[in-house]
Amino acid sequence: MQNSVLIKKKIEPFSKKILVSSDKSLSIRSILISAQGIGKSKVKNLLESEDVLNALKAIKKLGIKVKKKNKEYLIFGNGLNGFRCKNNTTVYAGNSGTLGRLILGLLVKFKKSVIITGDNSLSKRDFSRVAEPLKLFGPIIDLKKGSLPAKIKGTNFLRPINYYEKKGSAQIKSSILIAAMNTPGKTIIKARKSRNHTELLFKYLKLPIKVQKARNYDYIHMEGLRQYKGFEYEIPGDISSASFFIVLTLLSENSKIIIRKVNINETRLGIIKILNKMNANIKFKNKKIYKGESIADIIVESVKNLKSINCPSSLNSSAIDEFLVIFLVAAKARGISSFKNLGELNKKESPRLNIAFKFLNMIGVKVIKNKDDIKIYGNPNLSLNKNYVVKKFLKDHRIFMMSCVAALTFGGNWKIYDKDSIRTSFPKFLSILRKIGAKIIVN
Repeated sequence: MQNSVLIKKKIEPFSKKILVSSDKSLSIRSILISAQGIGKSKVKNLLESEDVLNALKAIKKLGIKVKKKNKEYLIFGNGLNGFRCKNNTTVYAGNSGTLGRLILGLLVKFKKSVIITGDNSLSKRDFSRVAEPLKLFGPIIDLKKGSLPAKIKGTNFLRPINYYEKKGSAQIKSSILIAAMNTPGKTIIKARKSRNHTELLFKYLKLPIKVQKARNYDYIHMEGLRQYKGFEYEIPGDISSASFFIVLTLLSENSKIIIRKVNINETRLGIIKILNKMNANIKFKNKKIYKGESIADIIVESVKNLKSINCPSSLNSSAIDEFLVIFLVAAKARGISSFKNLGELNKKESPRLNIAFKFLNMIGVKVIKNKDDIKIYGNPNLSLNKNYVVKKFLKDHRIFMMSCVAALTFGGNWKIYDKDSIRTSFPKFLSILRKIGAKIIVN
């Protein structure tokens, strides 16, 4: 099998209501944090993607009981540091940086050695960014040239730390916070703005965390604790998954979509703020707060007169997973769009900034890249009629989905490889596209 799709026609005008897949960040966090609670946790609407299923397998390898009952997952935690497994147990994180990095924080007090491995893509990514701060707590962590496999052996003699997180990485911050739960005393993090799902979940669980917000940084104080009880949690829709349908609608003709029950956490709204600055008119309806997270229906309509943007770098961390489709909007906007300081894009499942540059060149869009900055010369009349092949992108799910959106909105005949990459985060992506009218041939 070629594991590819063929797209030969633009999508016809549509007006639909859809649900997208559950939030992956919250799915993985709910599993890992449930694993250290005492007793039963119940997680509803868990994303059943490869990354999340690998998180379930990981905690099972560490001796945590998991059951699925009536579409709900029951996780039976043994309390803080309550893992039960043999020495040198290997845990496979697959393609998930969130799983691989956060699980290291769980293991800082576990006195047996655990080895974290991943797939080919994850094994090329930087793990020293979490290993170095975690070592300050006291565990022994060995990496292979800064990447996976990682071997960790925890210690009973943990010490709290003060850490300055400069990258704006929620994975680094969350790994430190999870480690701090096991550590006597107060850990303090000065953290550049990034996703705050871990902090909100800790607050919901009434764990001893305090967050002081400044303009560019958060100051987070986390006290060590003895135990916490299991909990119930229902996962909302993922705005990163919704982003592909937001941009698909903006770039299509005479179309409208309502994406229901999506997590609109303020630290994830970079794409909405950026696109609205580009003359989109994306609205929220039926807003509510669920256990600290904001949830709403997202309403999007087509836009003919998109404007270029000089994108503020302050929005980078809150849109880091959505820049690929934002670049598609910039390609269709009037004027030159500028994006700066996007080096973190090249630290993802693939070097996304580099691949986006090649992709835009391939479809005839003028683009200038200077280190971590990129300028895109938009063309409101952009329409494609040639043959295009997309492959060799390290099976990055977001590259695949971005390519599908480009094919359905810009035209041309497309062959896009590595269809199965979407299993890591959004297995239902193609079926939802078909429901709103996309003509897709699967090889």
